[in-house]
Amino acid sequence: MLIRISMQDQYQINALAKEESWRLFRIMGEFVEGFDALPRVLPAVTIYGSSRAKSGSWEYETASTLGAVLARSGYSVITGGGPGVMEAANRGALEAGGQSVGLNIDIPLEQPTNRCTTLSLKFHHFFVRKVMLVKYASAFVLFPGGFGTLDELFEISTLMHTQKLQPFPIILMGAQYWTGLLNWLKTEAVGEERLDASALGLFTVVNSVEEAMAVIQNFVAERDLIGR
Repeated sequence: MLIRISMQDQYQINALAKEESWRLFRIMGEFVEGFDALPRVLPAVTIYGSSRAKSGSWEYETASTLGAVLARSGYSVITGGGPGVMEAANRGALEAGGQSVGLNIDIPLEQPTNRCTTLSLKFHHFFVRKVMLVKYASAFVLFPGGFGTLDELFEISTLMHTQKLQPFPIILMGAQYWTGLLNWLKTEAVGEERLDASALGLFTVVNSVEEAMAVIQNFVAERDLIGR
């Protein structure tokens, strides 16, 4: 079977032509690989943030410390598997002897896979990877980042707000970075009645690893109490 590859094929969504239904098998294969591998890393916390964060920066060093503290507390650390904040969180977990998971993505502008993982999976399709980053997490910590981090923030928030995802902590690390966005949501989105005010209750802004861990531990304690 001859498959013609055009310039348009580099754009995955545009390339989903009817005659290319074979792509569905690759999509299913990626889901199966993730579903087979990731249940054994529970419980886990997913950490997002900029791939451009440099070693020595506040974001990098704080993410590394958080990864280590989470590992010592019995949590696996899941990231997008790339450099920056992702590498830092994976490194912290790995050096602390914990499970360090990287879920990388195959993109034209190659994102190098960091080597600080005990389990590494690579995905071709963003939406499969996004499911895996969300499905196995008991909390989400977002460091300052760009489009990718913001995309994950709003997708997780939408899933929880529409009750498609069980409520878990969404922790925004670094008040200076996130306050402007939250103020805009409050004044423009909520103020103009485009968003329910309750939606902003999904977020907790913190400035330290200790605060982030307190949010996670309090959530777990409350859930266990309700479960009894």
